[in-house]
Amino acid sequence: MSKIGIVIVNYNDFRKTWDYIDSIKDYKALSEIVVVDNASTDSSFKELKKMGKNNITVLKSDGNKGYSYGNNIGIKYLGDKVDYILISNPDIVVEERVIKKLREDLDNNPEIALVAPTVEQNGEILKGWRLPKVKDEVKLNLMKYYGCFEKTLRYDQKRYNEELTRVDAVLGCFYMIRRDVLNLVGNLDDSVFLFYEENILATKLRRIGRKSYIDNKTKIIHKGSITIDKHFTEIEKYKMLKDSQKYFVKYYLHANVFQMFALRFVYRVTLLMTYIVNFFKKKK
Repeated sequence: MSKIGIVIVNYNDFRKTWDYIDSIKDYKALSEIVVVDNASTDSSFKELKKMGKNNITVLKSDGNKGYSYGNNIGIKYLGDKVDYILISNPDIVVEERVIKKLREDLDNNPEIALVAPTVEQNGEILKGWRLPKVKDEVKLNLMKYYGCFEKTLRYDQKRYNEELTRVDAVLGCFYMIRRDVLNLVGNLDDSVFLFYEENILATKLRRIGRKSYIDNKTKIIHKGSITIDKHFTEIEKYKMLKDSQKYFVKYYLHANVFQMFALRFVYRVTLLMTYIVNFFKKKK
C-alpha cells in the first residue's frame, strides 16, 4: 500500500496546530506526520515537541522564511520514505476517508501528479482555476475589477460533473502530490514568502507535462487565513501578495520589460488606494 506523509507548518499558533494533529494522529492512512515550526517567537516549538513520538516528528526552521520554505523542510525530511506527500494548513478539518480517497486517486491514475479535494471556506465551495497570463495579472491589480475578474479564472461549475476534474491550479491549503514529482520539479519554490505558491507549483507541473485534478467526491473545511490575519496587517498582506505576484510574472510567465512596467505601475496606484481606504477605515 502506498505510504503518505503529511507536512504541517506552524507559526506562533501551537494550540490550533496541536488540535489538528490530535484530530489526525490516529489515522492509519498517514504513515508520517511532520510538523515544521517556522521559527515561532512564542513557545510553539517547545509545546509541539511534546507530541514528537511514534509517527509524529516536530522540526524547527532556521528562520521564518515563508510557507514554501517551511514545507520544504518537511518534504526533505520525508525524503523517499513515503510515496505521496500531503501538504496541509493547520486550520483544516478532514476525515480519514478523504485522505484514503485521494490516495486511491493517485494509486489508480498514474497520469495524475497532484490531487485535491473540494474546499469549504467561509461558506463558499472552492475548487481549481486556470493559470493566468500576464495581462490577467495586470487586470488583477485593478482593484475596482479585482473581485469580479478573479472569478473569471475559475472554471464553470459544469466542469465538475464527473468524479475527477482536471484543473490548472488548486488551493494550497490541502493537496496530495507524488513524491517523485516533487523530485522532478525541485520541491516548492521558496523564493516567495507567502501567496502565489499554487500558481508557481501549477506552472512547474505544466512545464514537465504533469496534471492536477480535483476529486469532486471529497470535501474538507478550511477555517480561513486565521494565522495570517493575526500576524499581518492588510497593508503588509497586500505588499506580500504583490511581491509574490511580481516574482511569478517575471520568472514563471516570463513577462517582458513593458509588461513588468505596467504591472508595477498599476501596483503602485492600487497600493496608494489601499492606504487611503485603510486610513478611512481607521478613522471610522
